[in-house]
Amino acid sequence: MVMQARGVMPKRGGNVSIKMLLLNLRTFIALLAVVVFFSATVPGFLSEANLIIMSKHVALNAFLAIGMTFVIITGGIDLSVGSIVGLSGMVAGALILNGLDLGPVGYTIYFSVPEIIAITIVLGAILGIFNGLLITRLKVAPFIATLGTLYIARGAAMLSSDGGTFPNLIGKAELGNTGFPTLGTATVLGLPLSIWILIVVGLGAAYLAAKTPLGRQIYAVGGNERAAALSGVRVDRIKLFVYMFSGLCAAIVGLIIASQLVAAHPATGETFELNAIAAAVLGGTSMSGGRGTIGGTVVGAFVIGVLSDGLVMMGVSSFWQMVIKGVVIIAAVVVDQFQRELQRRAALQQQ
Repeated sequence: MVMQARGVMPKRGGNVSIKMLLLNLRTFIALLAVVVFFSATVPGFLSEANLIIMSKHVALNAFLAIGMTFVIITGGIDLSVGSIVGLSGMVAGALILNGLDLGPVGYTIYFSVPEIIAITIVLGAILGIFNGLLITRLKVAPFIATLGTLYIARGAAMLSSDGGTFPNLIGKAELGNTGFPTLGTATVLGLPLSIWILIVVGLGAAYLAAKTPLGRQIYAVGGNERAAALSGVRVDRIKLFVYMFSGLCAAIVGLIIASQLVAAHPATGETFELNAIAAAVLGGTSMSGGRGTIGGTVVGAFVIGVLSDGLVMMGVSSFWQMVIKGVVIIAAVVVDQFQRELQRRAALQQQ
């Protein structure tokens, strides 16, 4: 009887281990599945030109998803990133075309492109800090706080041009503000500049999350906020940082899109927050907080990007694309809950 019981227990443990391994690799499995499917069904899907286009789309979603990952790890959510994308592009466009009008002084300041990029990124960070202050100081729920910022940023983007577009953002040599399109169209060693920026930001974010005290504190806040506070973690500062970083990432996306299009439109970025959330969750970030990796999020962004581009190339209706993305988000959350339950059972068996 004893020998039989011992023979059964490892089998259960082995089954759990295999399930956990498959769950941990689910994002890679999903990416491989969509790549194989579209490669077999869509001619030219893996062509060099299409891969470059997809990489640009993936980079935009990955930027937002990296910022969103830190927010979700702390147990929050940021619905404002799409609107910050739109507002950032409009601010950059306004500064290039119209400069900064000082009004009563009768003087207009025109900034160089590096200065415009810096100003826009700072604006995104400030909007993120605004979200963080609403949440930490006024105790507004993250969903409501960022929803309010969503409307504020989108309305400000519309007001900046009365709902119109800022076109031809090439600047003028005499004003010293040329070169803006380079950000979205330049290539370095055969890869778009936006991909290199993503690599730098992604590696920096991954190092921060895995190797620094700040990263450990972010996970601690999401795992158990009260315990983190009692252990000396400055919870409010951590939340301010993650929302600031999310806003900063959104501003980068707004700049890249405006640069690629050489134009800025106030509706840019609509529903981008949904793709960012989907990429983070699909990459293994838990909506309940305390768990997630930057690497997994980037792979999740690739899944969403490949899926979106593949469906477009297949001629699938945009309405069905929304349905499919919704199913992907729900499936990712269900799988995450299943993984948490398996981990709980495994922990009980070890006791």
